[in-house]
Amino acid sequence: MGIAAALSTLGDLVATEQCGLDLERSDSVREWIRRHQPAVIVNAAAYTAVDQAESEPEKMRRINTEAVGVLAEEASRINAWLLHYSTDYVFDGMKSAPYVENDEARPLSVYGRTKWEGEEALRVWNPKHFNFRTSWGFASRGRNFARTIVRLAKEKETLSVIADQWGAPTGAELLADVTAVALYRALSVEQNERLSGTYHLVAAGETNWHKYAQYVLTLANQHGVVLKTAPEAVIPILTEAYPVQTQRPRNSRLDVSKVTKTFGIHLPDWRIHVRRCLDELAAQGAL
Repeated sequence: MGIAAALSTLGDLVATEQCGLDLERSDSVREWIRRHQPAVIVNAAAYTAVDQAESEPEKMRRINTEAVGVLAEEASRINAWLLHYSTDYVFDGMKSAPYVENDEARPLSVYGRTKWEGEEALRVWNPKHFNFRTSWGFASRGRNFARTIVRLAKEKETLSVIADQWGAPTGAELLADVTAVALYRALSVEQNERLSGTYHLVAAGETNWHKYAQYVLTLANQHGVVLKTAPEAVIPILTEAYPVQTQRPRNSRLDVSKVTKTFGIHLPDWRIHVRRCLDELAAQGAL
């Protein structure tokens, strides 16, 4: 279930992609909000091409920082809640334990910096907000790590996958479900502004990309997909062995104690939604 379906029980929805909203233009954002006067705004949009961002920093800043500030300012003007999604990339990944919400932000990239600046704009302009930091997100539609690994495993005898970056794969369905719970609480309880703030939201458990890849291939085998690479043939490598343009945090683990206690929810193990994703892809003939 996507974000629109999860939120449909809260009221009438207006999808911005159907309205010509341009997040790179402040006037477009302001005009859209003033025309629709929403009670709640969910900002699931972002410039997430991490490596490409290094060569397009201004475009990324317009979308990830400036647009968030305008959304927050306009939402505050009409007393609307604004829910925004941020990222583990605001941290440098050097901490040995999972990050908590008030850990110091030390982004390593243009993407991380612009997302942090967007968070700051949100906090400054609108006291009625949720800032959900998440990591390693995926959905059954579109490109994702699982589909890429399965495609490569059909072509190659072995795969080399990074084993020293840690996190929790987090399905879009989980984000949508918790978003609906948070907004329901915000709209239905008195003194709801006490709920406002930053929360870490990821699936339970942890893994690295290497173990993640092995799990995906195991599930693909169970669905009868013919692979050249067996799960045990996936070779663990260090980050340095796979150079990319943008530095990634090696520790993307996020402590979810605050969100689970505040909203009284249970976050499922990361394998649950990965398995569901593979089941959906198999049913669609997309594996």
